[in-house]
Amino acid sequence: MKSIHHLLQQLENHIPNLEKTNPKVSTSTVGWQIDHCLLVINGIIGQLEISNPSKFQPKWTFSKFIIFTTSKILRGKAKAPKVVIPIQVATQNELNAKLEAAKNNVLKLDSFSENQFFNHPYFNDLNVKQTKRFLMIHTKHHLKIIEDILK
Repeated sequence: MKSIHHLLQQLENHIPNLEKTNPKVSTSTVGWQIDHCLLVINGIIGQLEISNPSKFQPKWTFSKFIIFTTSKILRGKAKAPKVVIPIQVATQNELNAKLEAAKNNVLKLDSFSENQFFNHPYFNDLNVKQTKRFLMIHTKHHLKIIEDILK
């Protein structure tokens, strides 16, 4: 599986296309897709950072099992929490700033204790290892949407 750093580079490469859209694929723009990914990455890593590992409560869910096993998220099947839905169209400068923050945040992942966690709305608590996997799957999902928009 590609590294999260490689996926961030792919997002960065698409920033010049931020205004492009394809209503047959999505009602959102390439910029929205990038912004959403960066909000997710930065928000989740921020939650990991402040979490208390002793409060980590792993829980099996069918949806987590399917997505982690297949490494795929079906389009249109889940609704993103409001906190990671871009409110307005980000500019190229704003996306670049969020991207730099994401690059710095990703570097922190290896310094966290194993059971620092964030609470996912569908998967419950995800520890650092599971979070890395989720971020990869989620970012690849949106990169595929971006590629389909640009076809």
